[in-house]
Amino acid sequence: MDYKYFMGKALEEARKALDSGEFPVGCVMAYENNIIVTSSRTGTTGNFINEIDHAEMAALRRLAEIKKNMDRSKIIIFCTLEPCLMCYSAILLNGIGKIVYAYEDVMGGCTRCNLTKIAPLYKERQIKIVPNILRDKSMELFKVYFENQKNTYWKDSLLARYTLRQ
Repeated sequence: MDYKYFMGKALEEARKALDSGEFPVGCVMAYENNIIVTSSRTGTTGNFINEIDHAEMAALRRLAEIKKNMDRSKIIIFCTLEPCLMCYSAILLNGIGKIVYAYEDVMGGCTRCNLTKIAPLYKERQIKIVPNILRDKSMELFKVYFENQKNTYWKDSLLARYTLRQ
């Protein structure tokens, strides 16, 4: 499987989010070498910011709408930012077999969680993690986002400071 190709598609979703003023996270799910779901982050602009509409959560909702029998352990989710705890947990519970991400989330990324220390429902899940695919391209989108003074979501956060120092 060409990880760079699929991450490139996730980066296109992240660019769409950035172009609409949203936090630049994109997500693609691939199954049997085909894209089955795409999504991007919403809910980071305006007066009603939320922490539910992450790109991965939107992708999982779209996956649930697909009425096709498939082995979810063969689905690969491509994320332009390392999944947070909420998304990582939901990915695990949905039986996704692999997470490929571009840019590490030093503030909230959870793919390095020690699953052996948590409840059996999670620690019994098997998932592969592949980091840093097209990392620099994703990081550049975050730099553009954080450099824009109009964007206040996570402004001056650990992630913003980390990104802008690179």
